[in-house]
Amino acid sequence: MHRELISKIAHTGHPIKAPLDDDSVRRLLERGLPRGDERVLDLGCGSGEWLLRSLAARPRVRAEGVDISEEALEQARQAADDRGVGERLTLHRTGAADFASPHAFDLVLSVGATHAFGGLLPTLAAAREHLAPGGRVVIGEGFWDRTPSPQAVEMLGEYTDLATTVDRVVADGWTPVDGHVSTRRELDGYEWSCWGSLASWALDHPADPDSAHALATAAARRSEWLHTYRDSFGFVSLVLRRTPGPA
Repeated sequence: MHRELISKIAHTGHPIKAPLDDDSVRRLLERGLPRGDERVLDLGCGSGEWLLRSLAARPRVRAEGVDISEEALEQARQAADDRGVGERLTLHRTGAADFASPHAFDLVLSVGATHAFGGLLPTLAAAREHLAPGGRVVIGEGFWDRTPSPQAVEMLGEYTDLATTVDRVVADGWTPVDGHVSTRRELDGYEWSCWGSLASWALDHPADPDSAHALATAAARRSEWLHTYRDSFGFVSLVLRRTPGPA
């Protein structure tokens, strides 16, 4: 069972691929789209849920998404057509780090996809290349809420604490104008939804040759979450603007 299919099934009940509930996503987009006629770019858009919600909430917004998965992009196209926003959405199948555009964007999104660039600051560097003057970035990144175990670091990576994460962003030339730290309810809800959806699919399709693998994967991921990183992992989403340089 390939990784894309696992992800698609796991996110059936939680199309935002980050620990954020609908109200948090709505608020972040409101802060990122203050005018309502912005041009939006999502670097690593997957099935395009952030873009779809932007387009649905703001009838004058135009959006572009970048991802390497044709299956995810096709899912985004179909969903855009179903929601009546397909004419305002353009999708590009390419690596997010390789994407080039002739125009700049008023909002650049990268929530839970910083791995595509090799980390938080490289993602912000990529966003900077696409950002129009006065534009905003909405970025989501993990952090260590408590001291992690060596196993958690090995599994999820070399995050820092929340204050250090924000300090690094500020030192890189950005000013946070809003943000959201995912609550315990959001963090737990995301994990329960993902691995519960995958397990439910396996139980509902016992004759499928991938059923046993899906069920085992759901059990393994649930165990990793509960035993390895639940008590230490956090997630922050920041709304950023460029900090002016010296006069």
